[in-house]
Parts: sequence; C-alpha cells; structure tokens
Amino acid sequence: MTRVTVSSKYQVVIPRDVRRQVPLRTGQKLSILVKEGVITLLPERPLASFRGFLSGMKVAQVREKRDRV
Repeated sequence: MTRVTVSSKYQVVIPRDVRRQVPLRTGQKLSILVKEGVITLLPERPLASFRGFLSGMKVAQVREKRDRV
C-alpha cells in the first residue's frame, strides 16, 4: 500500500507507482467521492472514451416490450 502525506495546504502528491498504473495527464480533473470516511479519487474521462464499451451486450432482456408506451 502506498502512503502519502497531506501538506499544510491540504495537498497530496500522487506517487509515481500509482501514476504508472493509472493513465493521468497534467491538468486532468478528478472527481472526489467520500463515503463512510473513505476518500476515492475518480479521473474524469471524456464521454467519447466510453464509445463501444458495451459492444456485444445482449439487450433482449433489458429493453421494454413494444406494447408498452
């Protein structure tokens, strides 16, 4: 587990080993999720990067029947 220190300005540095595992860019925005005292940083990605990630998914049971309005 990698550890970081919070500075006097409440800043943290993302360690190199973590940056190598996650494709981050300088200036990229991160969303912060706080739940039950746990902080999670989520990199924001452009909507276009999600194109095709559900390809091959079977939707026959997901969609509503045609007789519904």
